Amino acid sequence: MDILSLFVIVPVLTILALVFTKDLKQARITAMIGSLVQLGMAIHLIFSYFEERAVNKSIMLFTQDRVWFEHFNIHFATGVDGISAALLLLTSIIVLAGVFISWKIDDLPKEFFISLLVLATGVYGFFISIDLFTMFVFYEIAVIPMYLLIGIWGSGPKEYSAMKLTLMLMGASAVLLVGILGIYFNSNANGGALTFNILEISKVYIPFVAQKLFFPLTFIGFAVLGALFPFHTWSPDGHASAPTAVSMLHAGVLMKLGGYGIFRIAMFLLPEGAKEWSWFFIILSAIGVIYGAFGALKQTDLKYINAYSSVSHLGMVLFALLMLNKTAWNGAILQSLSHGFMTALFFALIGMIYGRTHTRDITKLGGLLKVIPFISVINVIAGLASLGLPGFSGFVAEMNIFVGAFQHDELFYRVATIISVSAIVVTAVYILRVLGIMLMGPINNAEFLDLPKTTWYEITGILLLLIPMIGMGVAPLWLSDMIMASIQPFIKGVLKF
Repeated sequence: MDILSLFVIVPVLTILALVFTKDLKQARITAMIGSLVQLGMAIHLIFSYFEERAVNKSIMLFTQDRVWFEHFNIHFATGVDGISAALLLLTSIIVLAGVFISWKIDDLPKEFFISLLVLATGVYGFFISIDLFTMFVFYEIAVIPMYLLIGIWGSGPKEYSAMKLTLMLMGASAVLLVGILGIYFNSNANGGALTFNILEISKVYIPFVAQKLFFPLTFIGFAVLGALFPFHTWSPDGHASAPTAVSMLHAGVLMKLGGYGIFRIAMFLLPEGAKEWSWFFIILSAIGVIYGAFGALKQTDLKYINAYSSVSHLGMVLFALLMLNKTAWNGAILQSLSHGFMTALFFALIGMIYGRTHTRDITKLGGLLKVIPFISVINVIAGLASLGLPGFSGFVAEMNIFVGAFQHDELFYRVATIISVSAIVVTAVYILRVLGIMLMGPINNAEFLDLPKTTWYEITGILLLLIPMIGMGVAPLWLSDMIMASIQPFIKGVLKF
């Protein structure tokens, strides 16, 4: 059994074990053990990756290839580089943290954890796949459970939010499928057989006309999941109605599939198309960065604030990818990781505050630092990371993005960079505003004078997210070097044209 296939097999086995659990205690212990095993596998993969990379300079390591549908040349082909290995680690940490944050869920707990792990299975499978069709299948597996998770366990207008999210993402999937098939039917330009294998397609020159046509389809198909303006509207509504752990996985992991797919497929396989269309999508991404920041500034609901903040931060990922240079791409991957830990932590804290005060409206909160000091202090730390304070993961990521973006000599790129950088100021305003209203001042409600203390499982979930977020800021070089080495083969393909 190869190491990568276990990232699909272990969650599936955990799901099967959950089917036979009889009560809440058994369900959460089973989910916890399965998630712990996944985290252990991800940590082991990182160490194994460094050992293998020292002697193996291939683009992807630990590759395996099994025929799935021979007639269409579809394979279960797997492999990882430094980028996908890091994202697998991110996923495993957030899944485990989500299990702890959902420790006391009492409404269909078995079904909830099963749905959560089906989503995780899709994400793991997507990150390890190097076959376009297999990636698309896992992509859909990851997206589909969101409808159930929001529609059944959500709050507020959950049916509307679940349907809106599903319809928009399914529409994007249809566009993406056209793009993937376009790549497939142009994968034999050198006279070989049609193939879905990414590494094999990268050796083929896809005609410029095809690249110009299929790049925007592939980009938009993935970018909708990455909250590209103006296709972002499903995200705030979905976040607001989703249960806490689902919001954590949704923003922390699922939305990363968009940026990763753009990098791994659209940029790598259609580099001329990327150069041709980059200016247009840079404009949309820059608008998204600014719009998301101002959108967060106008909200009073904590989940909507974090959702619009995610639109802004993920807009930076798309913006950096479109800059088509090594430094910006490094920043894009670092931003994906940083945002994953940061936004999952925010949603976990929001869930804890809502569970105690029964409100997410910041105007109804106040003085929480006096009654729930631990949660409040972690909120301050997460806020400082979000606005890019040095010493946290956000600073490392955003510095790489803006330095890389400003490397372009053309006025258009530099103006777009300056506009995007200005979002940092707006971010500081809404973060400090929220912290000031929610944590400082007098306690607005007598019922908030005696709120429950933080539990062990909540602290565990928080620390799982907080430690890597700080670790990325304090010691980023090992991660950055791992990512930069993996970017090199991809940037060479772009620089040819």
